[in-house]
Amino acid sequence: MTDPLGQSQVLPYLAGLSKKGYEITLLSCEKKQRYAQTKGIIEKITKEHNIDWRPIFFTTSPPVLAKYYDLYQLKRKAEVLHKEKLFSLVHCRSYVSAAVGLYLKKKYQIKLLFDMRGFWVDERVDGGAWNLKNPLFKFAYRQYKIKEAEYIANSDAIISLTEAGKKEIQTWDSYQQARIQVIPCSADFQHFSLSTPSIKAQARNMLGLHEGALVISYLGSVGAWYMLEEMLELLALIKHNYPKAVFLFVTPEPASLILQHAEKHGFSSKDFVIKSASRAEVPLFIAASDVNLFFIKQSYSKIASSPTKLGEILAMGIPVICNSKVGDVEQIVNDTNSGVVINSFDKESYKRVVAAIPSLLTKAPETIRANAFEYYTLDNAIEKYAEVYSELLS
Repeated sequence: MTDPLGQSQVLPYLAGLSKKGYEITLLSCEKKQRYAQTKGIIEKITKEHNIDWRPIFFTTSPPVLAKYYDLYQLKRKAEVLHKEKLFSLVHCRSYVSAAVGLYLKKKYQIKLLFDMRGFWVDERVDGGAWNLKNPLFKFAYRQYKIKEAEYIANSDAIISLTEAGKKEIQTWDSYQQARIQVIPCSADFQHFSLSTPSIKAQARNMLGLHEGALVISYLGSVGAWYMLEEMLELLALIKHNYPKAVFLFVTPEPASLILQHAEKHGFSSKDFVIKSASRAEVPLFIAASDVNLFFIKQSYSKIASSPTKLGEILAMGIPVICNSKVGDVEQIVNDTNSGVVINSFDKESYKRVVAAIPSLLTKAPETIRANAFEYYTLDNAIEKYAEVYSELLS
């Protein structure tokens, strides 16, 4: 819960469900350093919403085996908590926790909600974390695919982040007709408020950005899934056509990492503003944007992915440049008329993006936000979760 995603994609849902009368115990694994830094924030949120938070610390070494130890810790703690509270439903976020949920279901007949959050096992391979040439990773992959099938077969309900992911799951031999509810990574529309001209001017002043600059922003970490080189190739072409363009990176990564890659594309440090930000600061910084950019690696596992950043950016009314073959992204951008989507990473596609920039700059922020509201609003997500809870507990 001390990670940014825990604060944006777990706690708001649970807070909403608690308001609807559900008594929630939250068992999570935490990184010791983050826990020390943000323990107070999470405790405040959970206490305010009557959520009983029971954190334990997770391990990272040795690879793969650490996950098995975490699983042992979680299972032991969950069983102790069940004997104390007699749970009616176990809601499991992703695969490691699903093993605990399946154990509780088989031993105590508790209903199991498998909140998949994407195809985690295949993501490990597609993202390069598990090299199948390594016997240990190959063994882990095979074991987890068996477990994945078991979770799907035994779940009383399943949450998919995307319609594309739902359709794929329904083709699997392990699928047994359990309800699959699609709930994308939602955005807090109160936190990510509309970027108005005055707010944009304030943000630019705060960041030292020239009023007349074309500001292309990027939000989030830069890693295996996020295609920095391809984004820089596009930004170089934009800079050629828009000499006053400035590129704002709001990221936890060190500035040196981005600038090191940028130099190879002919950029100087003056072309970039690179900031790390707390959750509270993200909307303040991103409000300076004219357009937001993100490219995500295309792979099998990404059909089940819902980029958190997309909902947050659209909630602020900022148009996007992104790529297809990632969850429902292309359909959402097209349906909301909120940006331009490319299918491949080549010069012709980049030229099409540059040509589209004038039209992107004319899009009304309030229209983008309104079009995205029904799809991404947190209230709708909470209602969908509540429907599943009610059905399982009736």
